Amino acid sequence: MTDILTPFLSVIRIEMQKAAHDASEKLLTDYFDGVDRGACGFAWVTIYPKHKGNTKLGKAERREFEQLGARKDWTGKAWMIWNPANYPVQSVDVLEAGARAAAMFLQRYGYDAVAGSRLD
Repeated sequence: MTDILTPFLSVIRIEMQKAAHDASEKLLTDYFDGVDRGACGFAWVTIYPKHKGNTKLGKAERREFEQLGARKDWTGKAWMIWNPANYPVQSVDVLEAGARAAAMFLQRYGYDAVAGSRLD
């Protein structure tokens, strides 16, 4: 089933990254005058699976997460996409804006996604 979705998932991944990048860039230019400043940190999107991992649906779902660029988190129960905007700054505010945009984008496609961040 996932093989059929592969081209569609590639488009979702690209559009998610674009939405995240645009949100990060807007915050940086509008509020920080294009200068990387503020608190340093990290931001990511966490995706929670809807199916158990040892089922056919669960395995297909996890392959979808991998095609979106996600990797297992430290609990082994959720999946994470670090810096979904792929924006080259250290400002946690800018990175978090991108993570929130990516999470909202994924939610529109039915994924249980939330943004997270922490200071460095």
